[in-house]
Order: sequence, then C-alpha cells, then structure tokens
Amino acid sequence: MRLDPTPSARHRRIGTRAAACLVAAMMLTACGADDASDASTTADGADATAVAVPTAEEFCAPLMERVEAHVSGILGPKGDRYGGTAVVGNIVEIPKGMNSLVSDDYGERQHQIYVTHMTLIRYGESLEAEPYLARDWEISEDGTELTFHLRDDVTWHDGTPTTARDVAFTYRMATDPEGGFPNAGFWTYYERGGDGVEVVDDHTVRIRLQPHQDFLDPWRALAVMPEHLLGDVSWEAMAEHPYGTSCPVGNGPFRFVEHRTGEQWTFEANPTFPEGLGGRPYLDRYVYRVIPEESTLLAEMLRGGVDVDVLVSPDRLDEIRAADGVDPEIFPFRSYVFLGWNTRREALADSRVRRALTMAIDRQEIVQAVRMGHGQVVNTPVPPVHRAFDADAAAALPYAPDRARALLAEAGFTDSDGDGTLETPSGEPFSIGILVHQNRERLDIAELAVLRLREVGIDARVEQVEWGTLLRRIMSPERDFDGMVMAWATEFRLDDRDLFHSDRVEAPFQFSGIQDPELDELMDALPVTADLEEANELWGAYQDRIVELQPFTFLYFPDRISARAARLQGVTMDARGEWVTIRDWWIPSDLRRYESGP
Repeated sequence: MRLDPTPSARHRRIGTRAAACLVAAMMLTACGADDASDASTTADGADATAVAVPTAEEFCAPLMERVEAHVSGILGPKGDRYGGTAVVGNIVEIPKGMNSLVSDDYGERQHQIYVTHMTLIRYGESLEAEPYLARDWEISEDGTELTFHLRDDVTWHDGTPTTARDVAFTYRMATDPEGGFPNAGFWTYYERGGDGVEVVDDHTVRIRLQPHQDFLDPWRALAVMPEHLLGDVSWEAMAEHPYGTSCPVGNGPFRFVEHRTGEQWTFEANPTFPEGLGGRPYLDRYVYRVIPEESTLLAEMLRGGVDVDVLVSPDRLDEIRAADGVDPEIFPFRSYVFLGWNTRREALADSRVRRALTMAIDRQEIVQAVRMGHGQVVNTPVPPVHRAFDADAAAALPYAPDRARALLAEAGFTDSDGDGTLETPSGEPFSIGILVHQNRERLDIAELAVLRLREVGIDARVEQVEWGTLLRRIMSPERDFDGMVMAWATEFRLDDRDLFHSDRVEAPFQFSGIQDPELDELMDALPVTADLEEANELWGAYQDRIVELQPFTFLYFPDRISARAARLQGVTMDARGEWVTIRDWWIPSDLRRYESGP
C-alpha cells in the first residue's frame, strides 16, 4: 500500500520529484524478522558491504554481448500477427528501472512483472492465481510450507537457466531484515532470510510461513531476480547498481535493448520465451517514451506517434472519443480518495459526528465534477474489485443533509446563538480546516466538501499547502490538522492495520488516531483466517464497523483511464494493470508505421 499524491495525469507533473522521494520512504514495512543466514555475504564468502558498485560500462558491456550472442540466429515464429513496434507514452520516467528488490514505483513494477521479468504466479482475469514461472505449487496441510515447482524451459536473456536458486536468492534479499526491500509488509507472515527458504533441487523451492489469508499474493508482485548477476551485490550497493537502469537482463517476454534517461526505454521480443506460455511476443519491439507534459503527450498520441497514453484525465475523454483511430480504455482500479478526519480533535471524536460529515457531503457530485462520473462512491477501503467487497456497506451512508443535521444534534452540536454555525457540546464554534496539497483535482474536492459542510452549519474551510507541508502536518506526532484530502493505493492483499489499528496510533500512517477494540480484533483476525467462508464473514463485519466509525469519509475509487490506438490489438487493461497482456499485443501488418522503432 502507498500514499498516492498523483490521482490523475492532469496533475501528476506537480510535485513529481517530491512524490518519487516520498514513496520509497512510505512503503509498508515489517519488523521482528529473523536474521538472514547468507544475504550479507558474497558468493566467495567475502563481506558484501565491501563490494564496489561497478560502472555501467564495466558491468553492462560484456553482459549485453552475452545477450546478443544468446539470441543471435534464433528465428521466431512467422505469421500475420508477428512484427511491428508499439509505443507507450507516459509523463514520468521508470525511475529505478527493472530491479524488483529496490523498486517502489507502480510503472516499475508493471514492467518487471509483465515485460522484462517473470513472477512465480500471475493473476487471471478473475484474479485467481495461475502458474507462470512456477508450473504448480502446493501448501502443506498445516499451512506452514509452500513448495513451488518451476518450469524447466525458462532462461535469462543471456542464456543462463532460471532455477530455484534465483527464487531463493530473491526471497533472501527481499526478506533480509537489514535490507531495504520497499514492500517488506509482503512478508509479515513468512519466515525471513535464509532460514525461510530451501532449494530442494534445480526446479523446486520451499518457503516457510505462518498460515494466513492470500499467502500467494506477494508472488504475483515480486519479479524473480538473477542470482548469477546480483548474488554478490550488497544491499548498500543494490539501488545504485547498473543492472536496474543500464542493462536489466530478465527472463520475460521482452529483452532490454536501450535506455536513454528521461527520454525512452527500448525492448525487443525475447525469441526464447517458452512456447508453453505462448512463445515470443507478437511485437518485434516495444518502446516506452517519456513525454513530461500531458497535453504534448496527448497530441503525440492523436498524431500517431504513441500507441498508448497510460494515464489520461477524465476531462480529455471527449477529445479522445472524437479522434479517429483512438479508443479510451477505462477500468476500475485499487486506489481510493478519502477525506481523513483527526479523531484526536474533541469535535471529531464522536463517530456520530464523522458519519454526519460523510452524509453531509455529496460525494456523487464530487465524482461527477472532478472525474466526469468515472468513479464509485464507497464507505470502506475495500475496493469494488475485491472478492469481499460489500455493496450494502458501500451504499450505507448516502448524501442526506437532514440526517446529518439530526446526528449532529444527537451528538450535542447546536446553533444556540442563531448565527447559522453550530457550536460543539463545550460551546466552541464547530470549525474545521481541510488540508489539501497543490493539486487541482484535490482542491476541487475540498472546495465542494466545504460548500456542503457549511450548508449543515459547520464552519469548514480549505487550507492549501505544499505536499511536503501536508505530510508533515498529518504524520508528525502533533497531528496538526482537522481533515485532509488524500489518496491511498492498495494491494490485492488488504491489511489496514497501519491505517486504523490502535497499536499503530503513533505510527505515521495512522492519520485518524482511531482506537477501537472491535476494529482491532477484526484487523488482527483477517490476515490469519485462511478459511474463505470465515474470512468473508470477518470482511463483512470489518466493513460494517468501518461504516459505523468513519475514521475517513471515503470519497470514491476512481476509474483508471488510458487511451489506445485502435490499430493496437490484444490489449486488456484492468485492476491488474495496463501491461498485463503485452505479450499478446499485435498490429495488423498494413497498419505498422515503423518496424525498428520510432
């Protein structure tokens, strides 16, 4: 999970540098891990911290020669669908590249798991686990050992076989308690380090864990890294190692060709990709272009220089629909926008007040105004795409200003002097500020919320601050805010304890300060409840309790919007991401504009 300062392409250029720095510091982490047995030593037993970072020329030149030698002369399949180049445009770079051990960016992860590398499993359209690098797996009867059986026909792009040793290396590094893996929360219920993994043979690896729900989910998000290239790299050197951005050699459907920083990445079809997984991609070449200005990017899309504009703001949809040869791709996603309340404030401590705030705000009006209707109003953090999503809970607090006034009166808020502003039970004016950073969409949300809150007698106001200032005010020990507009991105495996658990009330992400024993009990039970029927009952109770407490006014889950050239076929975009079917993208031969890149 992560905070998302950039909900739409229209505003993503604002504070991009600050946002990129923030995400690395704010990915969920876990503590109390066992020591890794061998993650801190090199292949020859030397201290890994002494390993110097090689230059890109030293490391990459011989490596890329091996890649070219491996694929040279390999003839791929022939047919009408094979050939051509597809270009994806985005306003941001892929900052840390293709090293999954240090990545903390959505675009990076998408490229690692779908373009250049492989994960052990992948999710199908129904979000069920399917074999990928692992041909199958089994969990022990007591749920404490997970065994993966790997395919035996996968090689790294330099010709080296992909084996269980690569999986074990990746796991040891990702779970090293002294390391810097951004999503350490993946492994909360896994045994960390060398003691947690066993290489049974070249194509069998066994992982030790505690029984828990959605135990497979980390394995669809973590791309396996090559031990023979990174096995002697220390954590201290990993982030700066040239493998990530200068010559990432993977084992996925596309192989790396070139990276021009701030301009573009170029990849070519991997002719050795296993036939059992579909074989080499249809495209000969895939190019990712960085075009920092959204209007310039869309113009390039409309003139045919880009085949996919990854993230389009809703107010450009009419322009896209009116253009020849361009189609929008609209799909529900896993992030939500919310108005967070500081329950440490006396005026906001009563759950009746917070429910009243939610019912006083016309959230559908907000979705229509800022998203052109492309979003779903909800009352909990469970995404509509999640199997446990409760539609009744999502609809439980409709826009109802009269009911909001009644709840406020029940909580002791009255307008005793008749000036139109309510007073708190202690006699103070009910006045709240809503923090928002420099982002037009968020500002629009805050202004609409303030307008509706004033209609029920609340002296609400917008406080616009810089992104860094907002973070300091909502995350510092002082928690200097009443309310704030923010977005939060979830993983498929939901765990909201960092947001709402009493034990985390002093932690950075526990913005609201909510402390509720019943909610704590549900959040503690959910991750370790393996039985799906029992888990679904707990999810229902959890969502009901969140509706009751309303630590946030959950505004909406926005649809994600991309634009696609109609000539590009085989594209599926959904909650799994934009690149999920890139191996199957193809362009009819008579519509190919370039064969060797733009």
